[in-house]
Amino acid sequence: MVAAVLVQPAVAEPDMVSVIVRSEQSTGHAAAAVRDAGGDVELTLEVIDGVSAELPADRVADLRAADLTVTPDERIQPLADSRVDTTQPVTVRTVVEVTGAEDYWASGATGAGVGVALIDTGVAPVQGLDAGQVRHGPDLSFEANAPELRHLDTYGHGTHMAGLIVGRDADAHPTRPDADGFLGMAPDAHLISLKVADAHGVTDVSQVIAAIDWVVTHHDDPDLNIRVLNLSYGTYSRQRYTTDPLSHAAEAAWDAGIIVVAAAGNDGDTIKGLTTPAIDPRILAVGAVDTNDSSLDWRWRPLSFSARGDGSRNPDLLAPGASVASLRVPGSQLDRLYGDTATVDGRFFKGSGTSQSAAIVSGAAALVVGANPRWTPDMVKAALLANGDRLGREFTPETGQLALRLDTMAGATPPNRIPSHRASAGGGDLDATRGDAVLVTADGVELTGNRDIFGQPLDTAALAKGLANGGTWVDGVWNGNQWTGHGWDGLRWIGLAWTGTDWAGHQWSGHQWSGHQWSGHQWSGGEWAGHQWSGHQWSGHQWSDATWSSASWR
Repeated sequence: MVAAVLVQPAVAEPDMVSVIVRSEQSTGHAAAAVRDAGGDVELTLEVIDGVSAELPADRVADLRAADLTVTPDERIQPLADSRVDTTQPVTVRTVVEVTGAEDYWASGATGAGVGVALIDTGVAPVQGLDAGQVRHGPDLSFEANAPELRHLDTYGHGTHMAGLIVGRDADAHPTRPDADGFLGMAPDAHLISLKVADAHGVTDVSQVIAAIDWVVTHHDDPDLNIRVLNLSYGTYSRQRYTTDPLSHAAEAAWDAGIIVVAAAGNDGDTIKGLTTPAIDPRILAVGAVDTNDSSLDWRWRPLSFSARGDGSRNPDLLAPGASVASLRVPGSQLDRLYGDTATVDGRFFKGSGTSQSAAIVSGAAALVVGANPRWTPDMVKAALLANGDRLGREFTPETGQLALRLDTMAGATPPNRIPSHRASAGGGDLDATRGDAVLVTADGVELTGNRDIFGQPLDTAALAKGLANGGTWVDGVWNGNQWTGHGWDGLRWIGLAWTGTDWAGHQWSGHQWSGHQWSGHQWSGGEWAGHQWSGHQWSGHQWSDATWSSASWR
């Protein structure tokens, strides 16, 4: 939930730093503060009341003292003697080749029958995801109130991830690798999309936990067989994983037989440690590596944005994460902001981050599970690490040292000894899990405390117990409220519009999305017909810019 506020790269002067500056007052206030400090505004970011800027390094403290939020502008930086070529996209075909997935396909493992749950921003039915491989779980986002938006990816992040995991064109086949067409890592797997975020990427920890709970409750439902969960979301929790509710939910999925793949985060050296739930040592935490478009690992380099561990908990596995091109959503928020520079060959979009890396590893996990259906998540993780490619001396334990390799996995068995870790008991504080990823109403009231988005008190200890016993969803009800419908209509979970709900007496904002009209974009024979949704939503004014784990789009 790991997408950052995404900005175009710029080359900083020696005495300048590239930052994102946010103000609780307005975008204009942030811009004025930057200029007063001798900086240059490069891009206004209305979504977060902020700007991307070049700022004198010695003035950062002054802005923070003035109650402005200043965070590093997450982008790919030159590192050592390696410079990422930001003009050249890394195609999924290249990803398949450098990870050895193509060789694994040749052994007959293509992910057939394996369900991968994607908790993200929804999935749009673009070419490559329109062949019936995508099924829609409940829409738990603030757009669930709008039937024309329900399940659809208005932000553009989830579709990008889905393409990397299960994308497949009608004329493409994994046993004919020379055939034309787009193929994701696990082209014969199916994907269950759970939409938790809206067109601005805004969501709350309670929505993500509810989605994980739904996966735990329904993973064995007919035709689902959910064995992998991709979570390109993370927060900087202020409590240990052993009590953290989000970590416990991820562990509950793990204990249910689901491999949980979590993005490590995109703060590089600026924040030591991984995001939650990747910080949980039981979960498969994934960082990003620059492959330099080569299958020769001696040419691979660390990426400055990829989260560093603290020496005890580090990224488990690294996968390509620099300028990876996957499926584009025309007219989405990301497309509107970065389409001019990030679009590749019309239908693709390139982005960098541990989100992309996690999606690639999720596809790999689906391949391994498809070939070894009796393996537990611990066995899958251990086998992936045992067969990982140990990288050169530029890679430290903190950056992660093992790269995903599937070409040696055919016929592999898990190690005799599988590490064990202390389990999470859950029961912790939701505010501590949220960190700085806080939602506010239009009139400035924060969603705080152990409450969900309906204002319903959430007993995290009782939730932990329910998750450990197989999940708590009953007929679309979660934590005492009806969040969604309670059955399938063939390809999706029946939706339920929960309009009119308020939180602590404060209605979600009823303002129209000015500038966000959808018109003329074709979707499988249908189109957005100029809808301007005036439903209720939380604003994202205090939303963490590092929660969805894509570092940049260009």
